[in-house]
Amino acid sequence: MTTERRYAGGRLCGAVRWSATDEPLYQGYCCCADCRKASGSGFVPFMGFAASAVTISGETLKVRSPAFRGGEALRNACPTCGGLVFGGEVGVDDSHTIYAGSLDDASLFAPTMALFLRDKPGWVVLPEGLATFETMPD
Repeated sequence: MTTERRYAGGRLCGAVRWSATDEPLYQGYCCCADCRKASGSGFVPFMGFAASAVTISGETLKVRSPAFRGGEALRNACPTCGGLVFGGEVGVDDSHTIYAGSLDDASLFAPTMALFLRDKPGWVVLPEGLATFETMPD
């Protein structure tokens, strides 16, 4: 018998929910200045899923900002409570970055990398053994 992990989560108020049918493509921490300011924390814990594996329910507030490699970064927040939910545009992007803090079962988050260490505040302590990158990996 195979037990499939169920990835699901949502915001504090319940107005926005998500679920994913596959394992994450990648998981880690982003310490870039934009993620820090958007989250009000020292980093954003994230999980990347193929867009085809993710279902999102509820309307989101779309916040756009300049992206590291040009273009725009799109963060989706709950318009009711303001909590960040995911990155990427539904129906446009091939993958979505789900904010791991929204997981119903926080034990499913298993980070393997840390991005934008150049922007990491000294007071942020990350777990040992992560692949680390000064900016975005190639």
